[in-house]
Amino acid sequence: MRSSSPLPRMSRRGRVTIAVLVGVFALFTLLGWGVQAWTDWLWFDEVDYTQVFTGVLVTRLLLFVVIGLAMAVIVGGNLWLAYRLRPRLRPHSVEQATLERYRMALTPRLGTWIAVVAAIVGLFAGLSAQSRWNQWLLFRNGGDFGVKDPEFGVDVGFYVFQLPFWRYLLGVGFTAVVLAVVGALAMHYIFGGVRLQGVGDRMTNAARAHLSTLVAVFVALKAIAYVLDRRAMLLEYNEGAKLYGAGYADVNALLPAKEILAYISVVVAVAIIIFSNAWMRNLVWPGISLALLGVSAVAIGGIYPWAVQTFEVKPSAKEKEAPYIQRSIEATRAAFGLADTKTTPYAANNLTPPASLATDTSVVPNARLLDPQLVSETYTQLQQVRGFYDFGPKLDIDRYGVNGKTSDYVVGVREINYGELTDQQNTWINRHTVYTHGYGLVAAPANQVVCGGQPFFVSGFLGDRTQEACSSQTEQIPANQPRIYYGERMGDDDYAIVGQPDPEKKAEFDRPVGEGGGEFYTYTGTGGVEIGSFTRRLLYAIKEQESNFLLSGAVNEDSKLLYVRNPRDRVEKVAPFLTLDGDPYPAVVDGRVQWIVDGYTTAATFPYAERVNLREETTDELTGRGTFQLAREDVNYIRNSVKATVDAYDGTVRLYEFDENDPVLKAWNKAFGGDLVLPKKDIPAELAEHFRYPNDLFKVQRNLLTKFHVTDPGDFYSAQDFWQVPNVPDAPDSGQKQPPYYLFTQFPGQDGPRFQLTSAVTPNKRENLAALISGSYVDGQPRLEVLELPDQTRISGPVQVHQQMTNNGDIRGQLNILAASGQAQVLYGNLLSLPFGNGMLYVEPVYVKSNNEDAFPQLQRVLVSYGDGGSFVALANNLTDGIKQLVEQGKKAAQGAPPPTTGGTNPPTTGGTNPPPPTGDNTPPPLTGELAAAAERVQDAIGEVRAAQASGDFERYGRALKALDEAMSAFQQAQGQVTPAAGTPSGSPTPSGSASPGSTPPSPSTSPPAGD
Repeated sequence: MRSSSPLPRMSRRGRVTIAVLVGVFALFTLLGWGVQAWTDWLWFDEVDYTQVFTGVLVTRLLLFVVIGLAMAVIVGGNLWLAYRLRPRLRPHSVEQATLERYRMALTPRLGTWIAVVAAIVGLFAGLSAQSRWNQWLLFRNGGDFGVKDPEFGVDVGFYVFQLPFWRYLLGVGFTAVVLAVVGALAMHYIFGGVRLQGVGDRMTNAARAHLSTLVAVFVALKAIAYVLDRRAMLLEYNEGAKLYGAGYADVNALLPAKEILAYISVVVAVAIIIFSNAWMRNLVWPGISLALLGVSAVAIGGIYPWAVQTFEVKPSAKEKEAPYIQRSIEATRAAFGLADTKTTPYAANNLTPPASLATDTSVVPNARLLDPQLVSETYTQLQQVRGFYDFGPKLDIDRYGVNGKTSDYVVGVREINYGELTDQQNTWINRHTVYTHGYGLVAAPANQVVCGGQPFFVSGFLGDRTQEACSSQTEQIPANQPRIYYGERMGDDDYAIVGQPDPEKKAEFDRPVGEGGGEFYTYTGTGGVEIGSFTRRLLYAIKEQESNFLLSGAVNEDSKLLYVRNPRDRVEKVAPFLTLDGDPYPAVVDGRVQWIVDGYTTAATFPYAERVNLREETTDELTGRGTFQLAREDVNYIRNSVKATVDAYDGTVRLYEFDENDPVLKAWNKAFGGDLVLPKKDIPAELAEHFRYPNDLFKVQRNLLTKFHVTDPGDFYSAQDFWQVPNVPDAPDSGQKQPPYYLFTQFPGQDGPRFQLTSAVTPNKRENLAALISGSYVDGQPRLEVLELPDQTRISGPVQVHQQMTNNGDIRGQLNILAASGQAQVLYGNLLSLPFGNGMLYVEPVYVKSNNEDAFPQLQRVLVSYGDGGSFVALANNLTDGIKQLVEQGKKAAQGAPPPTTGGTNPPTTGGTNPPPPTGDNTPPPLTGELAAAAERVQDAIGEVRAAQASGDFERYGRALKALDEAMSAFQQAQGQVTPAAGTPSGSPTPSGSASPGSTPPSPSTSPPAGD
């Protein structure tokens, strides 16, 4: 009867309301998907990569259908089978009377209920499966690596291409069986096949056979899982060796255990079927079998390997783990491209500046002085002309041959920054149809400044240069098409509508001319999607949720829509299988501005290789400041397999093969028809000249080399020779790592200057220099090189050198003058570590930025140091003068003269003795008046610095340093007011215990005080 149903019927109005709501939801969902798919197709058709769109879409749909349908059939089929196996007669009981109400509600529409449940399960399974499109394409198209794993002798291609998808399918199988068991058990219970009350068997023979078979299938899948786990052990973390890959206990205990458990699982699966259905027909022995399997898994797969690790491996881990550490070292060096790293010993035992510094033509003249991060503000202020132009927070480094000489240049693209448009300018018409593009690639030599510290601009000019004294008179890096329609400053909403039927009607602002005027332009490139028809305008009005596509007269029959304008986003959309470098850079190639983007192929299943997180390994001071942050992707294999370009005018995307031997790229290329990536031989020679060693790849390799430069397993286990990447020299307490820097220079052992990415590393938990790592291209092939210093070197590292140079007494006084008593900021550029003359030359540019509004950094001085960082130091107006000072200091040292007095680099030590007072005729007169008071103030300040340093109080130490600087300034002023009497020896007296006569008091080190 209707009233006995546990589920009351819904009214007709309610059913209609729900149907309408579901229909509206489905309509808008499908409309949104349809609009997105259609506009994506149009975009891929514009860039001529429709095979990527169709390939990914078809693969997603197939996985959705196949996996979803399979899951639905398995779950729905078992629900239907459980219903078909229901008992015809059920014993009377209170339990069955209660269930009868549910049976009456389900039975009339049982097929519908089963179909709904199966459809829901299939829907979620299909949605999960379609996200595995990349694993399936590699599974289907992957080949061999030609390298076998050291344990099983299986080609690495199995682990990279096959294993991930097999493990996913196994997970799908487990999920399907578990859902089938749960659903079948519920169905058997509702229809009487399984009972909790009453006399007799609690389960019918049919229900027992059905459920036991599903359990047996689950156990059989577990046997397959044990087999795959044996291979996957080569990817797991080895706690004993602190490396990835199977260790001694894994290979000698856990590996055999997995094999034994696989056989036991097969036996248990067979036993469950036999004991449940063919022999005893009860669940006692199947239950015992499952319990034995669980006990075996704990004892054989857990306790036994633990015992081997604890009692056999740990007491002699260095010897036991040595072969497996060797495997990890070799695999990691192979997987990350470190195997061919060239290591050269560099004694660096020359601590005196050689005379050849002044005549060098390969290292010193090429030392880069312009810091691309600092001079970005300078470019913006001097080259923007209009407030809406912008160069971004960081510029790029590239090299060009100008007038027959190749050198590195700091380059930036003058782009539109839509965030800087005024309220009047920031209308829909202006934003999307008037301010559509930037103009020009602006470049300046990296080692040259003019006009009081400004870059010497040589390209990207907006107008006539005949009256400009601080720039080149002609375009030295000319671009035939300087307009920038695609750039790094373009966001997702920064689309542009271009094109006019009348060539004389120009609506796009091109560039400023004269006082407040400007030229206008009409786009003539091939980029963009045509939106002249009403259908296209309606389509993009829905996509962008903007009615002006239909209403505005700015959209005409010749209009094109330019979107996805960020070059990195365009490459990522065209090649979704690539991991892209975070630092795209522009270059003028054949007269056009091209964005160059480095693309990596990665994997996470290379046996025994170290696994790293790309975001953690590539994050440093510049991340987020003009450099994109990479995703949190764990990888243990990486190759710079693709060089991609994006034309800044028409948005053309090209993918060039760079690593011809990468199996992963070959698999992806095959998956998309075989011609997605252009062969390496098709790379234009002029484009190849601008390729540079990629930044993020170098960071990953550099960080790994801090450990994996050690190739002896015993030394690796002891970890005594590990290195570390130093912190930013001028802000070591920030915890940010020093970024690598591009240089056009020549290192020892190289046959000429190269454009290379370099980084200094220090010993682990120490600050002296351990090695210099560089990455460059030689004959079109990547080359990693390491200049390794002796273990106990006296050469200071970057942080130490910066502190020693800036804490030098004379130099600190000059830096204080540059700061103009707090009216300006002193900023430090890249600290360059340059090996030269069997020693180390350090160069650090010093910028000054006024606190006035719209001020920009200007290069005012250059800090140079040679040797151990503290003995020979100079602060000069330019690099040439600084080198001359170093050479002069070196000559005096060679003649036996003591090193120049620099006022000391460290605070006087407590308990030390003061120098004896001068005697004889050279005894200075006693201090009197203001000079004595100033000297006493200096002495008090020095004492406070000592006390603060000993206390470990950072705030007190900072206040003490500030007070000492003020006291020194007051003493120097008082000193200047004293006029020596006739016959008084030259040289002003100084406070007792602070310095020798005739010198200014020393400035203590700014190193943090000792403390916890």
